Amino acid sequence: MRVVIAEDNVLLSSGLELLLGSKGIDVAAVVPDQPGLMAAVAEHRPDLVIADVRLPPSFRDEGIKAAVALRAADPGLPVLVLSQYVEKLYARELLADGSGGVGYLLKDRVSRVSQFVEDLRRVAAGGTVMDPEVVAQLMAGSGLETLTNREREVLSLMARGLGNAEIGEELVITDNAVHKHIGNIFAKLGLAVSDGGHRRVLAVLAFLNEGR
Repeated sequence: MRVVIAEDNVLLSSGLELLLGSKGIDVAAVVPDQPGLMAAVAEHRPDLVIADVRLPPSFRDEGIKAAVALRAADPGLPVLVLSQYVEKLYARELLADGSGGVGYLLKDRVSRVSQFVEDLRRVAAGGTVMDPEVVAQLMAGSGLETLTNREREVLSLMARGLGNAEIGEELVITDNAVHKHIGNIFAKLGLAVSDGGHRRVLAVLAFLNEGR
């Protein structure tokens, strides 16, 4: 797997490069800003882009805007946003096309290297990985508050890209129970149940993005 990293923090970018290299992942380029990211992707045609939300010069939303632009130019290009911040507007735009290959993780909440590398591979393979806190912020006011604790757990695992069987194993519940919880989640959010783990999460986010 070939990766391009856009991160202006030298310590973090160097750490990521060393970490991924130790896991057999080829880091084709590490760049500190939006123009560098666009140029590196055009040159190296990576299998995955890792981008911070805030990059020079203004440190506002350059990174995620670049991610949205890259996906618009090359639909399905796998992108993982790794940041301290949740940029709701562009996050919804990034996720709403429903094509998969998208991740949004919060730096401070990445606690296990093995899980992080697994998440990278999942996104590169076309899956979706979302930090539960990102999902919660994107879904604020959508009916999320009506979900039970168990339904929130199921939704968080869906956001990580887990399928029904994996959710059942994680929560130690039956497949029928997983189906029931998913049905309740979509009923409470006013959505029809659709097949496919990551597509269900994308459907929720697309629904919110449309402002219905």
